[in-house]
Amino acid sequence: MNYILFDHERERLLPLTFTRPVAEIRIGILTIREKWEQHLKAPVSYRTEDYLSTKYPLVIGDDNLLINGGICPSADLIQAFKKLEVGQRITKNGLPIAVRLQDISAIDTIDWNDVEFEGEILSVQDPWDIFSKNGDALKQDFDLLTAGRESQSLPSSNTVIGSGAIFLEEGATAEACIFNTSNGPIYLGKDTEVMEGSIIRGPFALCEGSQVKLGAKVYGPTTVGPYSKIGGEVNNSVILGYSNKGHDGFLGNSVLGEWCNLGADTNNSNLKNNYDQVRVWSYAEQRFAKTGLQFCGLIMGDHSKSGINTMFNTGTVVGVSSNVFGSGFPRNFIPSFLWGGASGIVEYDKQKAFATAERVMQRRGIEFSQVEQDILSAVFDLTKSYRN
Repeated sequence: MNYILFDHERERLLPLTFTRPVAEIRIGILTIREKWEQHLKAPVSYRTEDYLSTKYPLVIGDDNLLINGGICPSADLIQAFKKLEVGQRITKNGLPIAVRLQDISAIDTIDWNDVEFEGEILSVQDPWDIFSKNGDALKQDFDLLTAGRESQSLPSSNTVIGSGAIFLEEGATAEACIFNTSNGPIYLGKDTEVMEGSIIRGPFALCEGSQVKLGAKVYGPTTVGPYSKIGGEVNNSVILGYSNKGHDGFLGNSVLGEWCNLGADTNNSNLKNNYDQVRVWSYAEQRFAKTGLQFCGLIMGDHSKSGINTMFNTGTVVGVSSNVFGSGFPRNFIPSFLWGGASGIVEYDKQKAFATAERVMQRRGIEFSQVEQDILSAVFDLTKSYRN
């Protein structure tokens, strides 16, 4: 069987999916793609936008199972897939979960023989699903990654509260910290560091090569993706990877993409003063849409930055490769490739944005390749109308 993860309604997950397929979103500890490869014990490929396909290629076989890239795997789903026949589709309340095809070009025209999935699913359909469902995903990933394995020892200088689990991968270090596992597990990935005085309440995941700075306060469910740094106060947020919130300031009920940086004392609001439901900009609906949530903070696309003392209002969406700075609250929808803040905003010169991306990625030892440049160029063109 050949496995393909397809994008379904990716517009709802913009700006995060401007630069990646849906399945490359991190929720819990792993990306959705990594979860599927763990469960299937096989590699997967992607059916995504043309401009992303060089980095995320499609592999077609004689017998293909196409899986919704926004659905997280489970044992029940794997069993349902084994019973699926060619030309059949598994759905859940109208949401397509998986289809089995020999000719994948027929996916948009075939008259489906639908099979309703009776079990529960964990799906990511909107950006706020990433932090609001992160606790369940994190616990599932923790069980998946630690089953039958022994943790590295936690030094005695730390204080542990609660009877939940803590797991340290090889090279993980923590000294003189407080870990509270009462509400969920704590996972410290390979070569991670939690500096002295940090207070962490699970569920929490610190992915490979990442760091919690001195005296940080972290409320779960929170995930810090690989090669990232956090400091200050963080509550129920997900950092996809390679991003920094290294200083004091509050980040709550938020999602940061890759290659982002929040300047010192950057703060976001996650609750409206009137305690009303938060609305955020929806690319799919082309308007501010209801989230159904009372708490919702910042959604920031890849390569975006904020200057020191930046203040983000409740439910702010920042696109790809924008640089936000200055006093006052900027507007709560900042499209891609913009430069400025509340006092004025202009288009961010594309070549200058590329030069910054190159410098930032070099610091992590990663090349800003022509493939990466082509993706950002495509995003620049796709988002031009928002800047106008």
